[in-house]
Amino acid sequence: MTANPTRVLVLNSGSSSVKYQLLDMAESRRLAVGLVERIGEETSRLVHTPLATGGARRVHEGPMADHDAALKAVAAELAADGLGLDSPQLAAIGHRVVHGGLKFTEPTVIDEVVLKEIERLVPVAPLHNPANITGIRTAQALRPDLPQIAVFDTAFHTTMPEYAARYAIDVATADAHRIRRYGFHGTSHAYVSRRTARLLGKDPSEVNVIVLHLGNGASASAVAGGRCVDTSMGLTPLEGLVMGTRSGDIDPAVTFHLKRVAGMSADEIDELLNKRSGLVGLCGDNDMREIRRRIDEGDKAAALAFDIYIHRLKKYLGAYTAVLGRVDAVAFTAGVGENAAPVRAAAMAGLEGLGMAVDADRNAVRSDEPRLISPEGARVAVAVVPTDEELEIAQQTYALVTA
Repeated sequence: MTANPTRVLVLNSGSSSVKYQLLDMAESRRLAVGLVERIGEETSRLVHTPLATGGARRVHEGPMADHDAALKAVAAELAADGLGLDSPQLAAIGHRVVHGGLKFTEPTVIDEVVLKEIERLVPVAPLHNPANITGIRTAQALRPDLPQIAVFDTAFHTTMPEYAARYAIDVATADAHRIRRYGFHGTSHAYVSRRTARLLGKDPSEVNVIVLHLGNGASASAVAGGRCVDTSMGLTPLEGLVMGTRSGDIDPAVTFHLKRVAGMSADEIDELLNKRSGLVGLCGDNDMREIRRRIDEGDKAAALAFDIYIHRLKKYLGAYTAVLGRVDAVAFTAGVGENAAPVRAAAMAGLEGLGMAVDADRNAVRSDEPRLISPEGARVAVAVVPTDEELEIAQQTYALVTA
């Protein structure tokens, strides 16, 4: 048995998928990455890339009945590279868990008590927590002797003050049903806010950052001195920014109207707001590249969808500037934030009075490295900071098991 195991396997289990990465924390180096998708279907697919050996990407297609079969297939791929789950160099398995409520404010060693609490939170995360639990139980069965660590998407946002986290509804009802703003994408907001401070050559405690995590799901956060003080997502990931298929902020009475006037059920309204709204509801596309292509061709629906998306971003930038009082940086991250220069330019346009602007040449540069895109000497630094949620989970996991 090796004296100091330094490897962490990170698992992100979805309802029909498992994303995974194996990292060596001694060097923060990825050894292997992969994805299993369409679990439970005849067309299941595993894509595995052995980074440690520099080997070619391997793709396997065929039925995988459940997460147990999927993780066993992952274990076999890792073993083929000499990186098997039975390795004495494996220190722990870190699991992304979407909802930790108020109880879990930091990475947590998983036992039956913790699992029961994650199960208790299923009603507020019905699409995510059950899949996370399945992944955890499967990993426990494969390596019952190994520490399994839960890293919660909501944990970073538990530092929000009550006046930011509470909804203005009857307190007894809210408490009885755990209704409050929890926020999501927490591992990304934590990583990006700290990485932005480093980019500025400062300690996170010295910096106020607005983080814009813009992917198919999108969220904003106001981070004061390394602590989240507000975030755009709420009880669920539906609140806040316009997203790929989610509406974001909407008058709650819309739901009553749809029930009374359109005769829609709660499930139908849920599907409308979560899966048939946002960009796809506005123009039929949720891929920002396709939307920009359509705009260039004169498509009015795509142009309006883009304008609504940007308008919501600007509202949150203004609101969080007021919440923070002083903004040192705005950081764009995730798929759209990192790659869509037109989105960044449009979001900053007209905000010069807040000290926010982008330099056109810097903004046009494509890079995988964190970088400033604001003009030299700008009052507010505008940055593009690629997120790394798996590294964040691995770091939190490793720090806990080696403490």
